[in-house]
Amino acid sequence: MSLTLPAGVQITAPIKPEWEFILSPAALELVARLHRAFEPRRQELLKARLERQARIDAGEMPDFLPETQQIRAGDWKVAPLPKALENRRVEITGPVEAKMIINAFNSGADSYMADFEDSNSPKWENQVQGQVNLYQAIRRELSFTNETGKVYQLNDKIATLQIRPRGWHLDEKHVLVDGQRVSGGIFDFALAFFHNAKEQVARGAGPFYYLPKMESHLEARLWNDIFVMAQDHIGLPQGTIKATVLVETILATFEMEEILYELRQHSAGLNAGRWDYIFSCIKKFKNNKDFCLAQRSAITMEVPFMRAYALALVQACHKRGAPAMGGMSALIPIKNDPVANEKALAGIRHDKTRDANDGFDGGWVAHPGLVSIAAEEFQKVLGDKPNQWEKQVEGKFGPKDWLNFQPEQPITEAGLRNNINVGIHYLGSWLAGNGCVPIHNLMEDAATAEISRSQVWQWVVSPKGVLDDGRKVTAGMVRSLIPEELAKVKATVSAQGEDTTTYDQAAGIFETMSLAPEFPEFLTLPLYEAME
Repeated sequence: MSLTLPAGVQITAPIKPEWEFILSPAALELVARLHRAFEPRRQELLKARLERQARIDAGEMPDFLPETQQIRAGDWKVAPLPKALENRRVEITGPVEAKMIINAFNSGADSYMADFEDSNSPKWENQVQGQVNLYQAIRRELSFTNETGKVYQLNDKIATLQIRPRGWHLDEKHVLVDGQRVSGGIFDFALAFFHNAKEQVARGAGPFYYLPKMESHLEARLWNDIFVMAQDHIGLPQGTIKATVLVETILATFEMEEILYELRQHSAGLNAGRWDYIFSCIKKFKNNKDFCLAQRSAITMEVPFMRAYALALVQACHKRGAPAMGGMSALIPIKNDPVANEKALAGIRHDKTRDANDGFDGGWVAHPGLVSIAAEEFQKVLGDKPNQWEKQVEGKFGPKDWLNFQPEQPITEAGLRNNINVGIHYLGSWLAGNGCVPIHNLMEDAATAEISRSQVWQWVVSPKGVLDDGRKVTAGMVRSLIPEELAKVKATVSAQGEDTTTYDQAAGIFETMSLAPEFPEFLTLPLYEAME
């Protein structure tokens, strides 16, 4: 390695020669500066999460914050958006692998969220090569040739890029500053921003970001302060950065307006991140004996607590002049089964029709084949308008709506088996380096794997964790089903011509995480420690 690192910076993983320009001293200097300025606050906020969880475990129920009442009552708007973010009817997401980047940019979507988080397995190779891929894509230099010689290249017209760094809870274990691991989110953001922000501005579309997993407005304030320092560092005007916050935790729902306020100079609105939201509800109330959600297939966007969350998000955004983005239906096109495919496409159409009629300004899809369907449904409602910010949602939402966790049934053996199967399949793929996996005709990422293992944990612990045939879900029952579902997963993976090496380890991790006496906060934390 010929790379010279800034003082106090260590990299404990191999550095390929073609990565050296991304891991340049100047770029790592920004990583180090942000780390030294903000790591103590990140740790304080992570500690505050644990303290809040302890209070909820002791019976405290979330509510609006009295100390931020003036913000909720105030007359303010977020800063105006650049033209590139005015029209976001269809956004596509996916990991930062070259072929997927090109397909997403070329998909016809208005926007593409390049993901360093939930749909990306955070191997060192994936994180750094992903940065290289985006650097090249932004400059229209990225191409990819597959094993059959097919060449993938960017079209003249491509989607507007937004980048999702990792959440506050995740470290980048391969990069140390003054002997301390850096935040995965700071590492992802700083490299992408340092290398590309001015180029994106020159091209008229960026730098734009998506911010995941936040639980409070103070966590949004931390991102805002990072943006301020980063813009100063490279000499961009304040407010150049725009960021959309994923509301994917139950606690963030109570602080949506405050989150918009903290980021108001840099805000590009909020997104209803439904799958992580369901996981968050389970995680936060896991020790409440009165709380028990039905199996995942029954927790749709139409159930009352999810519908109230979505409508409240539209209300908060449009009140403050910000985009409200709908979340992801996990359905994907199904090859070789026209009947099942038609059912899946009808499900996507239903999802986007509801979101458009509710006032969302756009929504997510997981596959290029779904872009046109989503676009059609938003076109019917929006017509020639880029968005529907003028649409105001009436009514008041609060604890009585968001904490009304129904339905509690059905919980079936098929549903339990599905959670085990999806969990093992996803974990095995994640350990092999793939974080975005089609399973049973749904596109799964870390959020849906989290739902799978957290539901199993909860059904074992909760007195309400009873199958529809009257059997209580027990640790013994789960242990007896894991080998059966592991065999099914391995058969499926083998039939697809893929290696099954990681799946026995995945089954062991799933069992440990699902049946641990104390609920592990994030599946990805011990997994990350186990990977290279």
